[in-house]
Amino acid sequence: MDLIVAGPGTALWGGRAMRCALGRAGVAALKHEGDHATPSGAFVMRRALYRPDREPPPPTRLGLALIAAHDGWCDDPADPAYNRPVRLPHGASAEAMWRADRLYDLLVVLGFNDAPVVPGIGSAIFLHLAAADFAPTEGCIALSRDDLLAVLAGADGTSRVVVPLSF
Repeated sequence: MDLIVAGPGTALWGGRAMRCALGRAGVAALKHEGDHATPSGAFVMRRALYRPDREPPPPTRLGLALIAAHDGWCDDPADPAYNRPVRLPHGASAEAMWRADRLYDLLVVLGFNDAPVVPGIGSAIFLHLAAADFAPTEGCIALSRDDLLAVLAGADGTSRVVVPLSF
């Protein structure tokens, strides 16, 4: 089953409508690092990650891994680890996965710019927890905790997040 972004602020999972947040620059066909846009396309749900000090392991058929305090995600296009998980501190720019704001307490790594990685096209595109006010993301797709748990419960290795270019 696919999570379909059906319009600004709305996603569909099966027959369930869900509120979602997208990148503050909207949706882009040509994503670039740091543009704050959510890329358009269909992205396989690779695996789920969670913070064990804040979340129990979610029921899912996706691969599942813990987030640790030293985990990061490289966002430096010049670094060989670009758009890959890294251990912090890292010698190049990398986003911390262990965050105070709870947005990454539970997330799904999406298959965007990862097979192969193209430097500068964008990194760290996740399906993650939304802020309480559903504020725009830096380019990810964000859902409430209950909705993300519902997606995880039904997701498998063929599930995708589908973001059309226009609504």
